[in-house]
Amino acid sequence: MTRLLIFEPACRQIENELRGLAVEPLVMDRDSRITLAGAPISSEEARPEIAWFSGDLYQQPAVPAFAGAVLASPNLKWFHTAAAGFDHPIFARIAAKGARFTTSHGQAVGMADYVLAGVLDAFQRGPERRAAQARGEWTQLTVREVLGSTWLIVGFGAIGQGVAQRAKAFGARIVGARRNQAAAPLADAIVPLEALTQQLPAADVVVLSVPLNAATRHIANEAFFAAMKPGSVLVNVGRGALVDEAALLAALERGIPAHAVLDVFETEPLPPESPFWRHPRVSLTAHCSGVTGAQDDRNRDLFLDNLGRYLAGRPLLHEIDPADLRTNNAA
Repeated sequence: MTRLLIFEPACRQIENELRGLAVEPLVMDRDSRITLAGAPISSEEARPEIAWFSGDLYQQPAVPAFAGAVLASPNLKWFHTAAAGFDHPIFARIAAKGARFTTSHGQAVGMADYVLAGVLDAFQRGPERRAAQARGEWTQLTVREVLGSTWLIVGFGAIGQGVAQRAKAFGARIVGARRNQAAAPLADAIVPLEALTQQLPAADVVVLSVPLNAATRHIANEAFFAAMKPGSVLVNVGRGALVDEAALLAALERGIPAHAVLDVFETEPLPPESPFWRHPRVSLTAHCSGVTGAQDDRNRDLFLDNLGRYLAGRPLLHEIDPADLRTNNAA
């Protein structure tokens, strides 16, 4: 039997699907206790072959114990996370054990919706309209259209392609930036990350959805902002450290970009004294762009699909190259 380390709330959700599979659930509760078939078992005795770091485990006190049981297992073969990103150093330590590593993309739908909503609000001058309403002023404002605009999407994976699909429906031109230079149906052009400086002057919208690693840390820096188009909108739904925040604040003061939509920051929660909170050209949220009612369902379905694939010896979906994990750990 294959031992699966799983958080107790997640186990309850899929217990029916696990019946009949050659899987023994090692269930960790909120107090970090592990049971096997209802009997207590130590972290050292658990020795899982599979571990599922489900979304409901995030921010729980049991996280260190769960990670400890994973790292202590000499039998670990596959680790699946509900996260889309894989820049946390512990992931590289898991990969160093020789375990396979897969991520989730259930957040991509909500994140793509978030990007489109943020850009539309900026184009429609939402902050100014709401301020005029609050003042009781009958003010007519000229707004921008998405039709004919150019969107530079930095990181053209599941999230970036979701953004592209939505923006193209509004008539936008899409430029995707990624390592893989193969053509993509949703992009009018694919360019390497090294070509961003040449692409930025024509981009009305710049979306950051690229993984964080040594090469992308502070990819949006002083030179990046200096190359952006007047009136452009920046959106960051990747990681806070993709942006040099001091350089962004200075750029906003110069008026380029005209607006920034930020869901992630280098320090989270964002400190109360941060100037981003009250900046008139910033819309921000608390790292929740992908949090929707359907996200967990998609992530659960993906794990079950991959579990079936693993047990049958078939290729896993969204498997990460160990070399990428090592690169992220060096970031």
